[in-house]
Amino acid sequence: MLRPSLATLLLGLSLPVAWAQGDLDIRLDQLKAQHERLRSEEQRVVARMDSTKLAIIRRDLERSGLPKLVPGEDVVSHPGHMLVYSEAHEQAKWVAHIAAQDLVSGNLARIDSFLPDPLVRTGTAVTADYWNSGYDRGHLVPSADMRWNAEALQATYYYSNISPQLPELNRGTWAELEDWVRRYVNFSGHRVFVVTGPVLRDGLPTLQKADRKNEVSIPEYFWKVIADLDGEQPKAIGFVMRNAVNEYPPISYAVPVDSVEALTGLDLFHALDDATEARIEAMREPKDWYAQGDPFFGEVEPLPAPLPNGMFNTVQAKYHIGKTVTVCGTVVSTRKTAKAKAIYLNFDRMHPHQDFYATIWEYNGPNFSYDPEAFLVNKRVCVTGKVTIFDDIPRISINNEHEVVLYEEAIRPKR
Repeated sequence: MLRPSLATLLLGLSLPVAWAQGDLDIRLDQLKAQHERLRSEEQRVVARMDSTKLAIIRRDLERSGLPKLVPGEDVVSHPGHMLVYSEAHEQAKWVAHIAAQDLVSGNLARIDSFLPDPLVRTGTAVTADYWNSGYDRGHLVPSADMRWNAEALQATYYYSNISPQLPELNRGTWAELEDWVRRYVNFSGHRVFVVTGPVLRDGLPTLQKADRKNEVSIPEYFWKVIADLDGEQPKAIGFVMRNAVNEYPPISYAVPVDSVEALTGLDLFHALDDATEARIEAMREPKDWYAQGDPFFGEVEPLPAPLPNGMFNTVQAKYHIGKTVTVCGTVVSTRKTAKAKAIYLNFDRMHPHQDFYATIWEYNGPNFSYDPEAFLVNKRVCVTGKVTIFDDIPRISINNEHEVVLYEEAIRPKR
């Protein structure tokens, strides 16, 4: 008598007898059909969830996030953002949106299909106004904030959400600021209210193109305010940048919301109670906008230029490659490499995002009466030496402790 194999016994235990003797292909087709039905149902539920999330965004923007309207202004409402359009300048006066946790997992691809806004009654700018103008079509609501919903994403490509920005701004410090907002949402787990716009005034130059259809004003400045209103202690901060090269990191362009209001004439967060509005609009504390886990956590503002006594800050160091100068900043972190045993002093911004760093090689260690890796961290210091560059980052190699001076001592008037 032949005994069944172990595999045969296991197969008999794991499948009903009828299917063990029947057509497994039919069973597989049935399971595939069931899986497809479940996936279709999941997609319908997700769509309903997204629709509800967008409705909540619109509700909360209307309650707390929109600037005060002036007579004659109409709010244009899109799935993920709202705006007031300035026909005189052919761009939004302001746009408001909520950067929610959904942006963390949103993975829809960029659309890059720019369209006139069908909801603006007076019409908007068009592609011919911008094409080959030398200016980027700068998003006011970043498309990356809406990559979790196709309708909301598409709406960010309407020309009502576009303003002419020089590439040096749009792809530089402005993009860093937008990323800062997303990092805060990601690492804090909080959503934030965001209002963004150009500074518009009479007499601004316009995009001069022979085939232009509209007179699109070129703003000199852009602004953004962000507010976390959901916690026990609401907070807010503003930013203002020139429509030009902005060499400093976003932290350097932080201002109180009051300053943005004075610059634009807008009344922001007017729906809040008077005490809360006054408190948060006076805030300017960038460190409150770095959550634990943020790779930029711990960065500080570069020292404002010009520095006394012919010294330079960390942003200016790149203009002095090959020269012996004094560079000053805050040592926000230090590290010793395992292989070379060199000590790296990272100034103002955390590695690997720093604009400048100093190096103390192992053989120069005996020239210090203290441990520079521990002693200098979190101190404002000035280092003197020849500026070289490595991996596009300026640096100075320090030979001894006399080439390192605390900033407070370095700025004292010489007698």
